[in-house]
Amino acid sequence: MSIFDINKTLNQTGDSLKQLSALNPLTIHKKGRKAKAIFALLMVCFFWGTTWIASRQGVLHMPALQLAGMRQLLGGLCYVIFFSTRGESWPDKKQWQTIIILGILNFLLSNGLTTWGVKYISAGLGSIIGATFPLWLVAINLFYSRVKLPLKAILGFIIGFAGICVVFYEHFHDFLNAEFRFGITLSFLGTTSWAFGTLYTKKKAQSFNPYFSLGLQMCVSGSGLLILSGLTGNTIPVTEIPWQSWLSIAYLVIFGSVISFIAYLYALQNLTAEQTSIYAYINPVVAVLFGWLIFDERLTIYIAAGGIITLAGVYLINKAIKASSPVLPESEGV
Repeated sequence: MSIFDINKTLNQTGDSLKQLSALNPLTIHKKGRKAKAIFALLMVCFFWGTTWIASRQGVLHMPALQLAGMRQLLGGLCYVIFFSTRGESWPDKKQWQTIIILGILNFLLSNGLTTWGVKYISAGLGSIIGATFPLWLVAINLFYSRVKLPLKAILGFIIGFAGICVVFYEHFHDFLNAEFRFGITLSFLGTTSWAFGTLYTKKKAQSFNPYFSLGLQMCVSGSGLLILSGLTGNTIPVTEIPWQSWLSIAYLVIFGSVISFIAYLYALQNLTAEQTSIYAYINPVVAVLFGWLIFDERLTIYIAAGGIITLAGVYLINKAIKASSPVLPESEGV
């Protein structure tokens, strides 16, 4: 190898290292907006993926609906306090009606049921089911909408459903277990509720700050879940909540509800919608891998292959619907 070739190789290596250093968390504050936005997106991919693990850990030691209620109420209060101190105007009576309905669909039912579901099924399995919510958007539209769906969306639905079948191929014997059936049912109902909430959001979009609305929805749903837990006796005294659950709640509030949403907003403002939407396909991967590492959850060829096929179907649906509609909300962590 000549000196010229050696210098060329060293220069190429140096350029590669410079590109990698752009995402160094210790120097990210010195970088440009795009590098910061990519770093913010990576945070969203990681944190919203690990919320499934945090929820799984928390519900092992306390009632699931109580945990979901506390997480939502505390997270919502963070938003409400922040926007209130900034002088944000509060919603009027008509807007409150929409906020309450969305709070029930998007958080009380969706987040509450999926959190309850991971008490009985693995975090990885729950995350894969959660990622299928665009499939239910297609199913709902097929039955209730007069708008003709793109062929690519229907194809994505078929592929996604096939992926779900592959995921559950080795779980057929688990359906003999009543708790497993209950957990799967809760997860699918929660995901379906999120789909209905998404359609309602698009139909009843309001003209005030959507993220202030998000905090109000979380406060409404969190209060409702805590009341429901108390009335049904599905609760334990606050003083008896173990440290593992407190740690889970703190993680879900700080990283799942606050930091991740701030990072997501920053990514949305500085990256394209297609680039930002990649988190929806990485979240289940993160959840499956960490579930395998932390809880020794099964990681088999069927889960891996089925998950990939399912996400491929979800990708086709997202791409098809985004081509005909400017906004399609993505699913987040549990």
